[in-house]
Amino acid sequence: MLTVEHMPPLMFGGIVVFLLIGFPVAFSLAAVGLFFGFLSVHLGFFPEVYLGNLPLRVFGILSNDLLLAIPFFTLMGAILERSGLAEDLLEGTGQLFGGVPGGLAYAVVIVGAILGAITGTVAASVIAMGMISLPIMIRYGYDMRIATGVIAASGTITQIIPPSLVLIILADQLGRSVGDMYAGAIGPAILQVLLFLAFVTVVALIAPHRVPPLPKEARKQRGWPLIRRVLWGMVPSIILIFIVVGTIFMGLATPTEAGAMGAVGAAILAALNRRLTFALINQALQNTMRITSMVIFILIGCTVFSLVFQGVDGSRWIEHLLSHVPGGQTGFLIFVNVFVFFLAFFLDFFEIAFIIVPLLAPVADKLGIDLIWFGVLLCVNMQTSFMHPPFGFALFYLRGIAPKEVLTRDIYLGAVPWVGLQLVLVAIVIVWPGSVTYWLDKRANVDPSTIRIELPKTDSGENDAPALSFK
Repeated sequence: MLTVEHMPPLMFGGIVVFLLIGFPVAFSLAAVGLFFGFLSVHLGFFPEVYLGNLPLRVFGILSNDLLLAIPFFTLMGAILERSGLAEDLLEGTGQLFGGVPGGLAYAVVIVGAILGAITGTVAASVIAMGMISLPIMIRYGYDMRIATGVIAASGTITQIIPPSLVLIILADQLGRSVGDMYAGAIGPAILQVLLFLAFVTVVALIAPHRVPPLPKEARKQRGWPLIRRVLWGMVPSIILIFIVVGTIFMGLATPTEAGAMGAVGAAILAALNRRLTFALINQALQNTMRITSMVIFILIGCTVFSLVFQGVDGSRWIEHLLSHVPGGQTGFLIFVNVFVFFLAFFLDFFEIAFIIVPLLAPVADKLGIDLIWFGVLLCVNMQTSFMHPPFGFALFYLRGIAPKEVLTRDIYLGAVPWVGLQLVLVAIVIVWPGSVTYWLDKRANVDPSTIRIELPKTDSGENDAPALSFK
């Protein structure tokens, strides 16, 4: 005989079965939620009226202003990615660093970080860098595994570097401000870039033949003309990034407002480069519509699933399961990171953020773990979902645009050291919480005299509750 205690593990097992079969995640979540919801009503685990909350929750998703930041940032990235910015950045930076061993790899890591902050999507970064830099690396004798690995890994920096879409979604799921999530992610993003550059340096010192410098005849421009070209491709984009992220960081704009400003700024940059066309705008809008629709459908499916899961005391089941892990906070963090790492073999970051994070957050909060730090830690861990052989999407993107002479085996084996570097960053964030909290503390140091909150008056002339509240 089924009892309410049996429902949470059965629901969890049901969604795993659907995902392994290969059904779309959004519809799998909704189907499992509705099936167990009707079954729970039939068995009397909760009343029929409980499912009446579902339309209200769906409407709450569709009317959430924070989620408007997703299409705006996606549109900004799509316009800049299609405006030829990646080509200018990679070619100029490659020429600038090409004279030293590993120069092209350095250029890919640096441009990957910049593109990550601009495009917001791993696919755009990996495809752009792969199409431009991989043929050049092959032509001038780069080791195939180093070349494919650095391109795929640099594309995943998009996940952690603001204004990342993942950080917006995690902020929404954790109930924290996007500005705090962005501030917390700055340190790990810088560390990620430094780790990648350090790895290229070690390879260049130990085995320079695997990352040879460009020959003199391949370096067309030198001196000030080359530096000016690199700056012209890099500075306007960096200014736009700082304007967009900085306004959120300083509390001058909401993520939605900053995203809208970024989309307009991207169109202006494309126009300045004489590349703003109707076809470009049309392609950018189509890409934005596709990504936004996917996110909203997954979120609606998760809402159906989580409503029923909460109704059968699923959160209590998860809390009981995880709060008894040996080692307290440390044991919980080790378990969660190992769990998310292996889960990333099968799910992408959107699915993990929508399905798993809402289940883990209450337990982390109860154990006294700062949720901003916890969210950034999970974001760093979820980077690996794009690099896991054999299901990593960054590897699939690279395979799709790589020349035929590049073996799939080299792409997969080339990804392994970079996954190790991403796990090193996970360990650094756990051991050194200051890598996240330093920038949070900087953001918190605001002069209280500059903040003014107006309190509405009651009929008696006394102040009532604040008209506005801020995180």
